Amino acid sequence: MPRARLPISDSENFLLHIMAAHSPLSAKLAEEAGFDGLWASGFELSALYGLADMSLITMTQHLDMLRAIAGQSSLPIVADIDTGYGNALNVIHAIREYEKAGAAAVVIEDKTFPKVTSLAAEGRQELLRIEEFQGKIEAAIAARQDPDFLVIARTEALIAGLGEEEALKRGMAYVEAGADLILIHSKKKDPAEIESFSRAWKGSAPLVIVPNAYPELDATRIKALGNIRMTIYGNYGIRAATTAMQDAFRRIITDGGVQNVHKDIVPVEEIFRLQKMDQVKADEKRFLR
Repeated sequence: MPRARLPISDSENFLLHIMAAHSPLSAKLAEEAGFDGLWASGFELSALYGLADMSLITMTQHLDMLRAIAGQSSLPIVADIDTGYGNALNVIHAIREYEKAGAAAVVIEDKTFPKVTSLAAEGRQELLRIEEFQGKIEAAIAARQDPDFLVIARTEALIAGLGEEEALKRGMAYVEAGADLILIHSKKKDPAEIESFSRAWKGSAPLVIVPNAYPELDATRIKALGNIRMTIYGNYGIRAATTAMQDAFRRIITDGGVQNVHKDIVPVEEIFRLQKMDQVKADEKRFLR
């Protein structure tokens, strides 16, 4: 069965809500909650392994996660492939592999390889020459087999402190190279920088944002800007999971057992439901003789 694709409408009221996932379980929970798609997050997978988001997770590890998610969720998947794992030749290989694995889109950023996560304090934020990154985008477009497979170019110009003019210049250059959407990111604690960029943006490709650092930029404000078609909740899955586990684990140690915490977490029957145990038992009854 073909994978779900991401519809991108020209309507100003159209906005896709994409939730980060780091496992098939988190993907299933996002789908049940009603999200439009999944963000196969490099940051979240790195955190799951206890590693910094600094190109330490391999493409093979990330692809394994994406395939596992695709096997458990019908939602379209946006793959976070960082810098494309190298130069334009690496991008060609990556696009072919991610499309086969079940992704509906990839996001490639214009940093040098290996990258440092965007929101790290005083992190090394080095950007490629515009022409070199255009080559990566052109390589991605040439490599894809399905024209509905989206190539999203992410500029880190604001993250690197290069200003709005440079960000707009890069965004326009990436659209010229064939990018379907432009992801603009900021590490400011308020959305003013993103809103200003959106108002100044005259490119033909719509915008994508990741409002992790400026959560007050909600759907109403986003739609009012008129040219943002996708919002990615980039690290909320792993943060929510960490919050819940820290709380439960600390309470168990404090209480000397699970006598109090057990009533505040989902029963094991809910895990059985997510594991489709009813189907497993039906298959046992039908086939085990």
